[in-house]
Amino acid sequence: MSFAMDLLLLATSWTHVLLAPYTKVEESFNLHATHDVLMYGAGRDNLHKFDHNTFPGAVPRTFIGSILLAWLTSPVAYVASQRGLLSTKLDLQIAVRLVLATLNATGFMLIRRTVCRRFGRPTGLMYVLLTCSQFHLPFWMGRTLPNMFALFPVNLAFYALYDRASQSQYPTRRNVDAAFALLTFTAVVFRSEVALLLAPLAIQALLLRHISFMRLIRIGFLSGMFSIGTYCYLCIEGSATVERLALTVTIDSYLWNQWPLWPELYGIYFNVYQGKSSDWGTSPLHAYFLSHLPKLLLGSLPLAVLGAALDNRVRALVLPPVLFIVLISCLGHKEWRFIIYVVPLFNIAAARGAWWMASRRKGGLFGRMTFLVAMGILALNYAITIVSTRASMANYPGGSALATFNDQYAHQHAVQVHISNLAAQTGASLFLQNHSPPYIPSMTAPATNDWVYNKTENLSPRDLTISTPLTHLITESSVEFIRTGRWKLVDSVQGFSRWKWNLPRGGITKVLEVPLWLSVLEMETNDQLYILERTK
Repeated sequence: MSFAMDLLLLATSWTHVLLAPYTKVEESFNLHATHDVLMYGAGRDNLHKFDHNTFPGAVPRTFIGSILLAWLTSPVAYVASQRGLLSTKLDLQIAVRLVLATLNATGFMLIRRTVCRRFGRPTGLMYVLLTCSQFHLPFWMGRTLPNMFALFPVNLAFYALYDRASQSQYPTRRNVDAAFALLTFTAVVFRSEVALLLAPLAIQALLLRHISFMRLIRIGFLSGMFSIGTYCYLCIEGSATVERLALTVTIDSYLWNQWPLWPELYGIYFNVYQGKSSDWGTSPLHAYFLSHLPKLLLGSLPLAVLGAALDNRVRALVLPPVLFIVLISCLGHKEWRFIIYVVPLFNIAAARGAWWMASRRKGGLFGRMTFLVAMGILALNYAITIVSTRASMANYPGGSALATFNDQYAHQHAVQVHISNLAAQTGASLFLQNHSPPYIPSMTAPATNDWVYNKTENLSPRDLTISTPLTHLITESSVEFIRTGRWKLVDSVQGFSRWKWNLPRGGITKVLEVPLWLSVLEMETNDQLYILERTK
């Protein structure tokens, strides 16, 4: 049973990767950093080839997650290529994302184990079903957002804090130390907002006497110094050594060629102190509670409220996440991914409430009704996730366009194609540049590997037509190019536009012939990108 639950978590994360293999612009830094480390290594002679030198982004990001992901992917790619499962760079991108998805799924497996120990196996099963029925977390856990790199150590910290028998009130001291070291490391290296989650968890641990104040300070200091990368004096359990510990400052300063550089501290300065995050929009104070959290949790939200009402262990579990959301709500710029870390804890609470409802099924009419409501919430979650996944599969026109282009001209030499901004933002990653170097040693290069993929920004139609040797374009607009008489339309690529209600003709009898959600919802797409070929 435990193996089946873990396999379901893994299969769900893999399914989302395979159904939507392309990526968006917010994933691009870590994805391309992983690409560059895989292809070039991290030697100084090759650093000038890294993509971040041309497209650095608004603020520098850490390379640490990308380096670790590249190292984990290398043996997987080698084995897959030897077995004929990996032949293109897109296959390698999928392998990278599957490795990340597996890592995050492992974190959820550990939390599942914790739920089974503390609340029983039926509650653990509900936790798995609720987690797999949600859209955002399973869909994104295999995507190279910085938040998804932070998710794994945060889940390890949750596992360390809460993995104990149902009657045990105290975690082991080693587990508490490990949890706060992991949270500190994550806040310093990957995502600074994790510090706002660390704070209420630390206060709760102090109030419950799970850790002393001085030990908490020592663990935080040592973990912080290790994560930053500096000389520090280690003193644990009476032993003392001096070590040279190098992480984010040393590694990222080297790769960004800036000294000293601490990416997350720079991000705080840029986004919080200078207030630049508001340039990406601001949301009202209540947005996390009334918009983002319901979107992330779906039906788990009311079930989590019920679980907290039923069990004081659950109330203690969800109090720090609630305080974290209160704290992070003070920042004007809000995105769902900033609070993604609390979803596992709310799902534990929801699982407790769901199992209470399901276990009442033999308790008369009220019991059967509560059972049906719990099953209905699960079914509604899965229906919403199916619809959302279907829309997302059609929401990466850049990836679809470049993959189509690669296939269509696979046997043509000396192709020079310009990739427009929309195409680059919606899936046309470096991993799709299949007909140009670099390649990993275990991958056989295609016969036509002399292409040039051009992503130069802010080029006018005139620039693209007259001032460059381009042979093809992937662009958002075709009319102004075709009018010049120098380009012809080869293909168009559609992307998701919207869902619309569509009651079929024939009334209720027609509706009953097919599943209801298929009969009333229709996905509309429109042309979003065009493939053009130079005629003269």
